[in-house]
Amino acid sequence: MRGTNEPNIIGNELKYISKSIKNNEIAVGRNLFLFEKKLKKNLKAKHLVLCSSGTAALQVALRAIGLKRNDEVIVPSFTFIATINSVIYNNCQPIFMDCDEYCNINVDKVLEFLKNNTFKKGNYTFNKKTKKRIYAIVLVHVWGGLVNIDKLKEICKLRNIKIVEDATESVGAKYIKGYSKNKYAGTVGDMGCLSFNGNKIITSGGGGAIITSSKKLAIKAKYLINQATDDGFSYIHKEVGFNYRMSNIHASIGLAQLEKINFFIKRKKTIHEFYKKKFLKCKNVEILSFPRYSKNNFWQTTLLVKNKNHIKKIQLIKSNLEKKGFLIRKAWLPCHLQNPYKNFETYKITNSETISSKLICLPCGTSLKSKDLNVISKVILNCIDE
Repeated sequence: MRGTNEPNIIGNELKYISKSIKNNEIAVGRNLFLFEKKLKKNLKAKHLVLCSSGTAALQVALRAIGLKRNDEVIVPSFTFIATINSVIYNNCQPIFMDCDEYCNINVDKVLEFLKNNTFKKGNYTFNKKTKKRIYAIVLVHVWGGLVNIDKLKEICKLRNIKIVEDATESVGAKYIKGYSKNKYAGTVGDMGCLSFNGNKIITSGGGGAIITSSKKLAIKAKYLINQATDDGFSYIHKEVGFNYRMSNIHASIGLAQLEKINFFIKRKKTIHEFYKKKFLKCKNVEILSFPRYSKNNFWQTTLLVKNKNHIKKIQLIKSNLEKKGFLIRKAWLPCHLQNPYKNFETYKITNSETISSKLICLPCGTSLKSKDLNVISKVILNCIDE
């Protein structure tokens, strides 16, 4: 079966891994340094710290910015659950927000919530309902498109609300308009988090990274992912840390993948445009577009099924594509509807629930050929027209 986003191993992965094994550089080695250095240069990041996963990056980033127990964090409901888990790992509470037409957090509703439902006391912002401090907002750049962060930066600075970018799906995407022009995903907020999971635009098999313009925050993040070690010789640890380091083997894969990132992004865009053209005249489906204020990495192409009986249509598409050897997946169930998070605060969520039930993720791995895309498109069109 071909998944929605399979890794494409077409470069120096085997060469770099073999050399690492030959040199006995399994956990620690030269490729860790090279991957970090070249990734930082590629994204024009001031400081970058590699870690074991995107989830680990989020957990550590929130901890490093100064989040305290029982603080509240504004989050999108429409995101993979790891985003919300990272808030809970820090013993804090999420406030769920709706999504916009690009599936990103609805910035206008966030601004409305801050204006009407919060108050400032001293240097911090508090929730009128719970009286708890709102210390951070997590902005998830969904599908490889970007949140309109310029709308939020000024108010967050005035309210002393830290911005953490969940850029786990958007490595290589960047802004082309506004104050953040020419800045890459993850480099605009106080901290940014990347993922190199097997399904991402580039993979290291398992891994992530934390980006920040603050040297102090970078040092703190590196300290936390290395078990909060103050004295390695004497095993002195003054805080609770984590074993979240990336291995040299994983970095070897990531280093080879990074060399192909421009090819992968170009191929992703080609696939997106192929699907868009194929479904352009079909009234019952729509390929979701990406924001025009950003140069997107087109990580995931999504299809909105508009039929009244969309649930049955999606099941029909799924079963017929599986017969041809291809997998699709539904969009995430909004996190405020997930069992662990049903009792947390929400604010005017409407679009997230609607879009979640109608949206499917299409096969768009960079190894797919034109004949594969034609088969997939034909199957979907036949199912929709039945």
